Amino acid sequence: MTMLATTNNSHAANVPLLSHTGVVTTGTRMVGPDILRSLAILLVMLVHLPLNATPGTLVTVREYGWLGVDIFFVLSGYLIGTQLFKEVTRTGAVDFKSFYLRRAFRIFPAFFVVLGLYALVPVLRDNSAMQPLWKFATFTVNLGFDPREGNAFSQAWTLAVEEQFYLVLPLLVLLLYKRVGTGWVLALAGLLTLAGIGLRYVIWDMQVGTLVTEGQLRPAFATYLRDIYYPTYTRLDGLLFGVLLAAARFFKPELCRQYLPPKLTIPSGLIFVITALICFVDRGPLAGQGIFPVFQAQLGAVAGFPLISIGIALLFCAMLDLEHVLSRWPVPGAALVATLSYSLYLTHKSVFHVTRLVVGEENLQGTFGFFAYLIASFVVAAVLWLFVERTFLHLRDKMQSSLN
Repeated sequence: MTMLATTNNSHAANVPLLSHTGVVTTGTRMVGPDILRSLAILLVMLVHLPLNATPGTLVTVREYGWLGVDIFFVLSGYLIGTQLFKEVTRTGAVDFKSFYLRRAFRIFPAFFVVLGLYALVPVLRDNSAMQPLWKFATFTVNLGFDPREGNAFSQAWTLAVEEQFYLVLPLLVLLLYKRVGTGWVLALAGLLTLAGIGLRYVIWDMQVGTLVTEGQLRPAFATYLRDIYYPTYTRLDGLLFGVLLAAARFFKPELCRQYLPPKLTIPSGLIFVITALICFVDRGPLAGQGIFPVFQAQLGAVAGFPLISIGIALLFCAMLDLEHVLSRWPVPGAALVATLSYSLYLTHKSVFHVTRLVVGEENLQGTFGFFAYLIASFVVAAVLWLFVERTFLHLRDKMQSSLN
């Protein structure tokens, strides 16, 4: 692309490489990504927390905790995009073997340990039924995922979306580098966004909406999850805008400083987020049905996802620019939560379930229940991180060092 070909290489060489864990290669953590990652995992955990253990002030937030996934998508797109852009600028190519090896060491060990426990120890499952193991193992569980046929370890759908996306992204970056201009890149991004909007509109209108009109709300909910909420081709918005943000900041830093300063990205980002929330709150024909808001009416399903993704990307852009300010006022515990976020994501539903079995749901009410679930989740996540995640990340680093 022209936007890549005309890059100031001296600037590109000074851009810190961010790993999937949000750590700069110098070993220092960036506060902005840590804050967003912490917020994302806490929202996801909140949405799965039993209602009777949810503090009253968080009940409304809990209904929209599923938006933590969209924060994860934007962050992931930005961080992985930055890695790829730095490599292609430095070498003129993408080392596919190294890229996928890094991904494998980062994602697979903890994931397959947890998957193995779900498979071998059924009592750990947060739901009695589970999708076929081969769909988890091949990261295709999000395709045709009907929750009526098994909902245990359902959070793995987001990992499937990311793995499928990152099968294509490195090749796309390599093909576009020095070949097409900025306009074409933006046109492609716009086309993908509009395609997602169109797909969600048609699917909701022809499949979900028909069932809602007939009063078949339970089948409508399952169809919505299967055909709109889970599939990769309808959930690209967050990853896409994360990659676009990475490209803009990496290849056009001067334009970003000129046209996307914090004084603009903060208010505009808030406007997009608020607009998205207005779309999500509009329940349409689902109003008054007592259905959890993850099941969105047509307006939220069609327009909400791109709007919230753009808003998150703009606010994240501001946080990156204000890193020097945020680093002076770090959020207590954010680095810890961010470090454990992947292990927390994989294990929290099972931990909630086992905690109920051991302690008894009747004993997990109110504040005690809230902290019991929280502490148990962090203890298990810390064990998984210490003995699995960290071990394989160290092994990955040693392998890379020996190869270099």
